[in-house]
Amino acid sequence: MQITFEGGLEASESLRQRIEREAEKLERFHDKITSCRVAVIGRGGRRRHGDLYAVRLQITAPGESDVMIDRNPPADHAHEDAFVAVRDAFAAARRRLQDRRRRMQGVVKTHESPLTRGRVVRIFTEEAYGFLETENGREVYFHRNALLNGDFERLAVGDRVRFAESEGEMGLQASTVHVARGRRSQSADRRGAPF
Repeated sequence: MQITFEGGLEASESLRQRIEREAEKLERFHDKITSCRVAVIGRGGRRRHGDLYAVRLQITAPGESDVMIDRNPPADHAHEDAFVAVRDAFAAARRRLQDRRRRMQGVVKTHESPLTRGRVVRIFTEEAYGFLETENGREVYFHRNALLNGDFERLAVGDRVRFAESEGEMGLQASTVHVARGRRSQSADRRGAPF
């Protein structure tokens, strides 16, 4: 494990501990990791509102190409918090390792089904996930990374969406979420109907 703080960023023991905990979680997806290099990049000196952190990961395992993650979203204001930037980078690494393991086991991802219509019924901003309700009343989990165009911060309960369902670790989840134009479900407000 190699952790560096770049861009004039001061080393932080609490951030270092968070990185180590996140790295331990990777072993559930790949048990032969030989090295994990993490660089947290920020602006040193005085912090200004709006400064964003970037995180680079390089994960090495014998006989395989390295997994490289470079989380430097240009307008993701959640990354004004270094802990959130680290969490998102490691979440992307876990998905990549999980996909690699599936390929090695011969599990081929099926094409996603046609988009389903729904609306947002619950959002947990701090934890970066929420639930959608389909037209037939089923609730489907989604993670912030499933939203296209970084719309998670602007998402609100009642927003109409179209999404693709896929099998996740805990069952069905929305793998790709498109926020519909007009966003709010007006019929839900007027008649109590979800769509």
